Amino acid sequence: MQHRLEGRIALVTGGGRGIGESIARRLTQEGAIVWVADIDEPMARSVAETLDRAIAARVDITDDRSVAQLAATIEARHGRLDILVNNAAILDIIELSKLTAAHCARVLEVNLNGAVRVSLAMVPLLRKATHGGRILNTASVNGLRGTPDNIPYSIAKGGIVNLTRCLAVDLGADNITVNAVAPGFIDTRMSLMPDGTHEHKTQVFEDVYIKYGRIPLRRPGKPDDVAGPALFFCSDDSRYVTGQILAVDGGMLSTF
Repeated sequence: MQHRLEGRIALVTGGGRGIGESIARRLTQEGAIVWVADIDEPMARSVAETLDRAIAARVDITDDRSVAQLAATIEARHGRLDILVNNAAILDIIELSKLTAAHCARVLEVNLNGAVRVSLAMVPLLRKATHGGRILNTASVNGLRGTPDNIPYSIAKGGIVNLTRCLAVDLGADNITVNAVAPGFIDTRMSLMPDGTHEHKTQVFEDVYIKYGRIPLRRPGKPDDVAGPALFFCSDDSRYVTGQILAVDGGMLSTF
């Protein structure tokens, strides 16, 4: 590791598992002090305890007071924030015939409004970043294309895409870059379908995405496959890159 983030302060929401955990781990390996934030505090703590320079915190990104308290705690301890990773989200698969506006609103409150809430709370701290602030959002390929039984999740992730671009425009003058990764099929807990089946183990997935190359790299991704691009966006290597959405999908979008 090159310690490209030595001494920088980072916050990763949804850091207790999956992609968030892998990003938190990569940032600490590069020297950052990382706040591993999750609504499941024991899970966040179990991750933080395995990392150097990591701090566990509970945050409910749907609650203004919870987010404000976390921002105040980070400010009191460090006086600034250098990197914000908006990663927390929930998976939602629901048939159109069963979808209601209330259901959609619940998913949007976590997956889109949560990122807005955290971003607004942390921008004052990011303006104090010593090397320019970095915001990285976790979007999804589902926010860039239509998928069946996926309206609330896809709407939210599509919103994350344009949240990224709009924040990049609004915060550029503050030397804060805002980018997003859009993962494809990644092997995490979200890979489990409602019936408990692992999506990567289904015959349809094996035939369409692997055998016939709908994913050109012929495999689902791992959380670490997202952590590398995330590090780029969080480091000085991307200091002149903002408002960009990078698909981390094994080439899947190229075949649609």
